[in-house]
Amino acid sequence: MADEMVLRAQRFVNSVYGSRIGMTVEENGQTGWPVMYALTRALQYELGITALSNSFGPTTLSTLTSKYPRLNAATMPSGDFCRIIQSAMYCKGYDGGDIDGIYNSRVQSGITGVKSDMGVDTAFPGSDLTPKVFKGLLNMDAYVTVNSGSEAIRSVQRWMNGRYVGRADFFIVPCDGHNSRDVSKSMLFAIQYELGMADGTANGVFGPATQSGLKSHTVAVGTTGTWALLFSAAMILNQRPVAFSNFTADTKAAVESFQSFAKLPVSGVGDFSTWASLLVSYGDQSRKGEACDGVTKITAARAASLKAEGIRYIGRYLTNPSTTSLPEKAIQPGELQTIADSGLRCYPIYQTYGRDASSFGYPAGRAAGQAAINAALDHGFKAGARIFFAVDFDALDADVTNYVLPHFKGIQDAVMDDGNRFRIGVYGPRNVCTRVGEAGHSSASFVSDMSSGFSGNFGYPLPPDWAYDQIVTRTVGSGDGAIEIDNNIASGRDTGENSFDRPRAQVPDVPFDANFLNSLHADIGKYMESIGFPNDGGNKIFTHTECFETILANDEVITAQSTLYNMRKALIQTSAYWEMRHYDLLDQIVDAAVTYYHTGVGGGMTPVRDSSTGIAQISGEVGIRAWNHCITKGYVSGPPLDPADDDDIWTMWQKVNQDHVFTLRTVSLIHLWDAEGKEGGNNPPGGETTLRSMRLEYTETEIFEVLRRYQGWGDEAEEHATKRMGLYQIFEKYNGIVRNL
Repeated sequence: MADEMVLRAQRFVNSVYGSRIGMTVEENGQTGWPVMYALTRALQYELGITALSNSFGPTTLSTLTSKYPRLNAATMPSGDFCRIIQSAMYCKGYDGGDIDGIYNSRVQSGITGVKSDMGVDTAFPGSDLTPKVFKGLLNMDAYVTVNSGSEAIRSVQRWMNGRYVGRADFFIVPCDGHNSRDVSKSMLFAIQYELGMADGTANGVFGPATQSGLKSHTVAVGTTGTWALLFSAAMILNQRPVAFSNFTADTKAAVESFQSFAKLPVSGVGDFSTWASLLVSYGDQSRKGEACDGVTKITAARAASLKAEGIRYIGRYLTNPSTTSLPEKAIQPGELQTIADSGLRCYPIYQTYGRDASSFGYPAGRAAGQAAINAALDHGFKAGARIFFAVDFDALDADVTNYVLPHFKGIQDAVMDDGNRFRIGVYGPRNVCTRVGEAGHSSASFVSDMSSGFSGNFGYPLPPDWAYDQIVTRTVGSGDGAIEIDNNIASGRDTGENSFDRPRAQVPDVPFDANFLNSLHADIGKYMESIGFPNDGGNKIFTHTECFETILANDEVITAQSTLYNMRKALIQTSAYWEMRHYDLLDQIVDAAVTYYHTGVGGGMTPVRDSSTGIAQISGEVGIRAWNHCITKGYVSGPPLDPADDDDIWTMWQKVNQDHVFTLRTVSLIHLWDAEGKEGGNNPPGGETTLRSMRLEYTETEIFEVLRRYQGWGDEAEEHATKRMGLYQIFEKYNGIVRNL
């Protein structure tokens, strides 16, 4: 909803400063960062700062402090300077008068109200505007509770502002009733100030000096004063039900509850380990947990070292997307049996690269879910195991909403379509784990608390369903038993697995078993519908059933190609099915234009020399280049054709347009060509890299690359390859079942 006074503020900053500050804002009457940036730049302009910035940083603050330590009716430098203040006040929801350049009683009353809401009215009494309060006006922080904020947290925020605002590096924090990165860091500043650290030494980091100081400040029943308030504040910021006051018997009970929840020794006192768990995500890193995870194979000697350290549960990865780094990251042959024989238990982790939000989403989640199931079965995990799916990046809350939650809905749908054989866990920062669990997409969390600087860890409490809490990397054992691990606290909500089926062998694919046709048909139909392809075909030419039956009717040739080239059948099935599902009326029209170009049959259209055609959408040129490459390599025999020759284009085009067997053979040759660098054709500017030679144990990264290269390169090819991966994993699910019967 538009606010008339915010609209006037936007018009003011645009008309007076737009040409001076290098930006204008949309005049929509809505508060937001753009108008705050513009007002900040306008202030910098008035202060004589030449390098304008969106940030109210040290230069702006020091210049403002030196020129105008107190702004009031007598010290206001100009009418426009006052209008900046008035505009900022309206954008923060306070009365700023008529934006008339006069620091009158309405403005003074508004500033008094701002300072009261901030909690700095005692530190800065009266109606004068001081630099740090001005800085607080020019951001999007709220100073009243919003979005169901906690009054208890707001009381802590106001108290910290009032007590520490005079310190050089302490700036006014929001008083909105929500913990956050800034609030948590300010809490560390408060601790450091009370430990006696000087300005410039205190830095808001949980370093050695801070830790050492806290070890001398255990609090317990009867503790009063500032340290009792700081401890209760830390409890409140972690959403524990205590009063912001002295350490009482009620506080002790709440501390015992927190210690039990966090798997700390239950003492009821605020000792160092409890302080640490309240202040930083990783807590006291000297703790030894009962769990670990790592990228190194567990041998008998390493298992013995882990047991000697008190480790019971080991997290190991189902797959490794890289062919060159961390060669033991994925579970190795015989390793699970070694773990079981050693009296240890293993919990599986599924992680591809996934280092930014764009790697996540519903189609990628569907692919990840089925890929993890396939890999778990390959390794021998039994039904009921919980797979922890990783979100290993600094996901902002908006990233969780827009990318991570749809991703886990995709995982959940894949697991559900598989019959819920496996349970779903989430690995990631606290906010990711909490929100995925609250959405019902996971049943336990593996928290990446070691990444304490992640936005999703700083200021968020430990998720209520946490199973493993990753706190520190350390090396244990010696000699052959030495192993580097991430040490994890275990809550007992997940205990891993200690009994496994025989691993499925990486053997060649075999002819499809008709007993699984209906299940495969249904699973593919569900997946394609979930990404926008109705089973009746929608606006495409072919229905799901027509495409499915075409591919499975040619299972003999697909199996033969798979065996001949050491290639998974799912690669051929996926590319052919995907392209056939995309065939539409425009493709038909272009096909007719190609026929007209080469034969003169038809008319009334612009002739086209070549097009992607047939069930696998292969152009004459691509078919020629793939066949020529494979003829040169000795994979197939026959005379090479010339992609520059019309007759040769027409010869190849007709074959891939009409002959399904030839087309499916060509799909496999295109995959070989793609894997080996794909010289010529539709390549990125630097050319395609050469993958490892085609093999049954291709990694997911290699599979993705082959599927992407079939289409080409660029954003659309990447997007489609992500969706093809889900289809590939469904085909591979059933191929894997059949070849291991």
